[in-house]
Amino acid sequence: MGVRIQTMQGALCCTVFLLLLGKGGLGQTTRVRAMPGDQELLWGSDQYDFAIVLPASGLECFWHFAHYGEHFYLTYMVQWATGVANARHLSVTVNSPDGHLVATTDDATGQINFKTEETGFYQMCLNNFHNRFGSMQVFLNFGVYYSEADEAQKQKEKKKKEEASKNLNDTLSTIEDSANKLQGYTFHMWRFYNFARMRKGADYYLLLSNYNYVNWWSAVQSIVIIAAGYLQLFFLKRLFHTKTNTETNKPRC
Repeated sequence: MGVRIQTMQGALCCTVFLLLLGKGGLGQTTRVRAMPGDQELLWGSDQYDFAIVLPASGLECFWHFAHYGEHFYLTYMVQWATGVANARHLSVTVNSPDGHLVATTDDATGQINFKTEETGFYQMCLNNFHNRFGSMQVFLNFGVYYSEADEAQKQKEKKKKEEASKNLNDTLSTIEDSANKLQGYTFHMWRFYNFARMRKGADYYLLLSNYNYVNWWSAVQSIVIIAAGYLQLFFLKRLFHTKTNTETNKPRC
């Protein structure tokens, strides 16, 4: 009987330990917010950065999911462009889940930031209609993040924390706030780093394009100079060309 009780106690301890481990092993937890309509949504952050090649007059669209109240951002940069006109301008539009135009920009480099007003998939379209005879490579960096910018919401959460821990030391709360601030600062530093990486890539492709341009034009100019010298020598020789006199072919007055 004693062995059975010890076995049951051991199994109960293992179950509690696994439950606690399951809660702690979920990684970074996201906050749950109650939205209108008694709908609970998970809040998190997603970031993506990659490069794509748009063909001449090409259109490419992407969809990214965002919850209500999150901050949506999109940063892009044209790294290189080909074609006759070599236009580096790119038309970018962002539409809401219901199809309304949220933001638009038309430049070689652009940034779009706004706070989402509804939950759903936001559409990002890149249009290369400026460059009808050549393709271009575009570097994209977009995502969503949640920032508690509402002062009333901050005060409400602070009051709840004070009521819940009025008899406890607030050291853990201070550490948590500091960690959240540090995480936010790190996230924005990562965004700026990606923008600097875009600029570095664009400068590299511009340098490579100028290098090829100088080499080709130097070769063409060298060919033109050699051909011009040969033609000048040919015409000068024609000016001094004389016929030899023979008994049958004599000069006439």
